[in-house]
Amino acid sequence: MLTAQTYQNHLHATPADHVSLTYEDRFLRRKVLTLASGTQLLVDLPQTTSLDHGGALITTEQTEIRIDAAPEPLLEVTGDALHRIAWHIGNRHTPAQIEDTRILIQRDHVMADMLAKIGATTREVTESFTPEGGAYGHGRTHGHDHTHSHT
Repeated sequence: MLTAQTYQNHLHATPADHVSLTYEDRFLRRKVLTLASGTQLLVDLPQTTSLDHGGALITTEQTEIRIDAAPEPLLEVTGDALHRIAWHIGNRHTPAQIEDTRILIQRDHVMADMLAKIGATTREVTESFTPEGGAYGHGRTHGHDHTHSHT
């Protein structure tokens, strides 16, 4: 079985293989993955890491395995005041892929209901999901703890 203990957020060479992973599956430390070729790869990173679409796992043989964002069930969000809609999504620490005319988020009926109440239109789609990175990390939003005092 191949082993990868290193990750880089871009390719340096032609990849030996690739793997398609959902947004949630691209957040890992140790896991066996099945590559597009059917080969198994043990990922054994030193810490939990957010793998970016287009990044690469480096095998112990120094070959690169490209990471692809897999299609997954999402909500496409549109509306006249997209900046206001984006604020409401961000206020809930929801990962979001922000584009010029739409926002993509993971499917969530509670979010869909809230968005409808503020005038947004949602539509279920299946696409690759590459949300914006959070202010404190690349590729992930990290909510903060609301149990402490802000005084």
